[in-house]
Amino acid sequence: MEKIAVLIPCYNEEKTIEKVIKDFQKQLPKAEIYVYNNNSKDNSYELAKSAGAIVRNEYKQGKGNVVRSMFEQIDADIYVLVDGDDTYPAESVNDLINAVRNGADMAVGDRLSNGTYLKENKRRFHNLGNALVRNTINFLFKVNLKDIMSGYRAYNKKFVKNFPILTKKFEIETEMTIHALDKNFKIVEIPIDYRDRPQGSVSKLNTISDGVKVIKTIGTMFKDYKPLKFFSIIALILLVLGFIIGTPVIVEFAQTHYVSKVPSAILATGLVMIAFIIEQCGIILHTTVKKSRELYELNLLRYGQIESLIKNNNELKLNEREKYER
Repeated sequence: MEKIAVLIPCYNEEKTIEKVIKDFQKQLPKAEIYVYNNNSKDNSYELAKSAGAIVRNEYKQGKGNVVRSMFEQIDADIYVLVDGDDTYPAESVNDLINAVRNGADMAVGDRLSNGTYLKENKRRFHNLGNALVRNTINFLFKVNLKDIMSGYRAYNKKFVKNFPILTKKFEIETEMTIHALDKNFKIVEIPIDYRDRPQGSVSKLNTISDGVKVIKTIGTMFKDYKPLKFFSIIALILLVLGFIIGTPVIVEFAQTHYVSKVPSAILATGLVMIAFIIEQCGIILHTTVKKSRELYELNLLRYGQIESLIKNNNELKLNEREKYER
C-alpha cells in the first residue's frame, strides 16, 4: 500500500498551522501529516497536536535543519513538503503527487506561471530575488524552470533518501533544485495558485540579509557544481586585464626594443600566469566533480537494487501470510 507523508516545517505559525493541517487531512485522509516544531515561541506545537498531526521537535534552528531531520527520520513512498503559513493550496496536492506517480522525482508547485504570486506577494524585492535566482540557475544548467524557490513540493523516496542536505536555513529550496538538475533527477512544475499570508501571520524572511544568503548560496553552488565554468570566468577576467595592462608594454617594446613600464610588465605577466593557474584548477575540479557524479549514479543504482529486493521480500512474506491464512 502506498504511503504518503506530508511534511510541514513550523516556526511560530499559530495563526495558520491548524488550518493547513485540516486542509491536507481533507485532501489526503490516509496520509500521515508531520509537523516539525522549530523552537516556536507561540502555541504552534499545541495547536498542531490537537489538529491530529504527528508533532516532533527540531532544536537546530533553520528550515534546512528541519528538512534534513524529516528526510532522515520519516519513511514513505511519496513525500509532500509544504510551509505552515497557509500560502499554498492543499487542493493542488494531488496534482503534485500524480506527477511523482507518473515518473517525476520532484514535483514543484509553480507559483509564478499563473501570476498569482506577483499579485499576492506584498514583498516586492522577493520578486526580484526570485528572478535573479531563477535566471542564474537556468543559465548555468541550460534549463527553463519557472519557480526555483517554491516551498511546495512532492518527491519520490529515491530523491529524498539520496539528497545530501548541506544548507541550514531557507536556502534549502535552491539547493534541492540545483542538486536535482546536477544529478539528472526529473523535475516537473505544476502551476498553482498562491495567496499571501493572512493578517497577523508574519514572514520569517528578511529581504536584504536573506537575499545576500541566497546569492552566496548560488555562488557556492556554481563553484561546487560547475567548477570549470566558474574558474574559467575568473581566469578570462584576469587574462583580459593582463592583456589590457600589457598591451602598451608590448607595443613599446616592439617600437623601441626597450621596456620602461617595468611595473606594468610585471603586473601583466602575473595576471596572465594566475589566469592559467586558475584555469588549471577549474579543469582538475571539473574532473573531480565528474567522477563524483559517476559514483553518485552507481550508488543510486545500488539503492534501486536494494529497494527492489526489500519490495520483493515484503511481497513474498505477504503471499506466504495469505496462503497460511487460507
